[in-house]
Amino acid sequence: MSDVMRAISVDKVVVNIGVGEAGERLVKAEKVLEMVTGQKPVETVSKTVNRDLGIRVGMPLGCKVTLRGEAAEEFVNRALAIRERRIPEYSFDKEGNMSFGISDYTDFDGMKYDPEIGIFGMDISVVLKRPGKRVAVRPLLRRRIPVSHRVDRAEAIQFMKDKFEVQVIE
Repeated sequence: MSDVMRAISVDKVVVNIGVGEAGERLVKAEKVLEMVTGQKPVETVSKTVNRDLGIRVGMPLGCKVTLRGEAAEEFVNRALAIRERRIPEYSFDKEGNMSFGISDYTDFDGMKYDPEIGIFGMDISVVLKRPGKRVAVRPLLRRRIPVSHRVDRAEAIQFMKDKFEVQVIE
């Protein structure tokens, strides 16, 4: 690629397990995320009230881990291997991000089923960026990034095909 500022890279990978309740299942989900990613998960909490489901504001509902840099790319490689490097086209959004799910944590290499834990699936979101994205998020002199410099859906699909050898299914 001739222009360094047009190069696309993986910004971050967010691995999420939504449990829907606090308690023992949430502790088990946190244990699964720590085993799979090697990092300590953070609890996700409710922002709204749902009386039918008994959910209050601030109630823990799940957990997530954010991976960046080399660890993020390595995790995406492992997760895509489980999906046989096949991702449906609808997994990409118009901003060039990609999300997909893994139905069971035991599909990862080296993970064995533990009857104490049970079965937990997870959602994986991959965020792509170009150099210069910091301009939009820095605290001082924050500016908008032009549409021509943002990663779009077609570029994200091409990047995943080139970098991770993904087969996009229509």
